[in-house]
Amino acid sequence: MALQFKYNKSEWHELNKQLKMRVSALPTLKSKESALRLEVKKVRRQAEDYDRQLREMKKSIKDMVRLWVEFNGRFIKIEEVVYDTKTIAGVKIPVLNRFEFDITNICQFNHPDWFLDGIHILKELTRLSLLRDINWKSMEILEYARKKTTQKVNLYEKVQIPEHQEAMRKIKRYLEDEENLSKSAQKILKRKKEEAIEL
Repeated sequence: MALQFKYNKSEWHELNKQLKMRVSALPTLKSKESALRLEVKKVRRQAEDYDRQLREMKKSIKDMVRLWVEFNGRFIKIEEVVYDTKTIAGVKIPVLNRFEFDITNICQFNHPDWFLDGIHILKELTRLSLLRDINWKSMEILEYARKKTTQKVNLYEKVQIPEHQEAMRKIKRYLEDEENLSKSAQKILKRKKEEAIEL
């Protein structure tokens, strides 16, 4: 939608104020955009690293698949997962604070020896999964904020600042033309009065 404006001095001053605000906000928006871009890359690398670690761990325990049939899932369950928030360039993202497990006491005489190792493996798999998921979620939030910031930078740079400058230029020309016409009219009127007095 094109910028709507009136051809008067108060409108020119208002547009000038808006233009200054946009011009002064532009560097901040650009630095926010670059900070978000860097953070998105960093969080994506972390998430991919957790993905890789998770795949490697699953691959390393693949030989134990037959044993996992004996493992009873009720021995370990997630009791609590606590998330915090972290602010990066004005964007809040979730961060994993801590997580706790409820581990049932296992009688070593009734269960195989590897069950304790199995519990440690499940805890590590869970930790990696939680960290991976929270990093992917953080990356999505940061990427969305980066896109919105990029859109705002482009809006200011390519649309609003040029529109305001053009509108101010048109108002200034209009007011100058109006002033010139007024001066010309005054000169003509003055000349006619002088001619009338001479007669």
